[in-house]
Amino acid sequence: MTINIENEYGKAFDFDTDKLIESVILKALDYAGCPYEACVNVLITDDDSIHEINKEYRQIDRPTDVLSFPMAEYDVAGNFDFLEGDDAFDCFDPESGEFILGDIILSGDRIISQAEEYGHSIKREMAFLVAHSMFHLFGYDHMTEEEAADMERMQESVLKELGITRKEENYD
Repeated sequence: MTINIENEYGKAFDFDTDKLIESVILKALDYAGCPYEACVNVLITDDDSIHEINKEYRQIDRPTDVLSFPMAEYDVAGNFDFLEGDDAFDCFDPESGEFILGDIILSGDRIISQAEEYGHSIKREMAFLVAHSMFHLFGYDHMTEEEAADMERMQESVLKELGITRKEENYD
């Protein structure tokens, strides 16, 4: 398992961001039943940088809280069976053999402002956005109400297992 975390945000958080991110990623992988050792890249940046990335890759000219760039195209969200075929060769790192799950880009500015807006901790907001992004990396989306409800349920389940809820935040 490889989790690469790069923090170019420039401002310190009052908790161990690497530990939090790694815990959420591992719990999400377990929840999804990913049968492979995986590789995930995470970048923590600011609103200006995520705005540029959003504009370049999604043609959306504004900052956002999180961007997810899955490396695989799922036939069915959360179903890893397609990786057994010959077409899935590009989904694996030739050196490590790990499934290259994808990239997560977080805006530290948005994490802080949304935590305040939603009335919970910065740690909880970061954990939520990482969980949210992980389900995008598993092929899930929230284009319909049903899809959004499914993603919300899965995200909350992962956070609850880690003890990171809106009411209780007893995660270390």
